[in-house]
Amino acid sequence: MPNKQAAKKDLRQNQRRRLLHRTQRASLRTVLKKFREAVDTADSAIIEPAFRLAVKRLDQAAAKNLIHANKAARMKSRMCKLMPRRNAAAPVEAPAVAETAPVEDASSES
Repeated sequence: MPNKQAAKKDLRQNQRRRLLHRTQRASLRTVLKKFREAVDTADSAIIEPAFRLAVKRLDQAAAKNLIHANKAARMKSRMCKLMPRRNAAAPVEAPAVAETAPVEDASSES
C-alpha cells in the first residue's frame, strides 16, 4: 500500500484507467472476432464493413496508446491476408498491344 498522498492518488488513477482500458480492449477484441467470423462466412457483403470497422478501431486504439502502433499495423496486415481476393476466379490478362503505324519525323520533309 502506498504511504504518501501522491502515491495514493496515483493508485486511484491507475485503478480507474485500468477499468477503462479493460473495457476498450474487450470491445476491440470483439470487433476483431466479428471480422474473423465474417471471413469464415466468405460473404463479401459482410466482410468489407467488418474489415473497415476493425481497421478503424485498431487505428483508434493505437492513437490512444491502448495498443502499440506496430501491433496495430501487424494485425491489419494479417487481416488483409485473410481477406478474399477480388475476382480471384477470373484471372486478369494483360491487354493486347495495338500495332500502330510508324510515325514519320516531320523535320525530315523539307
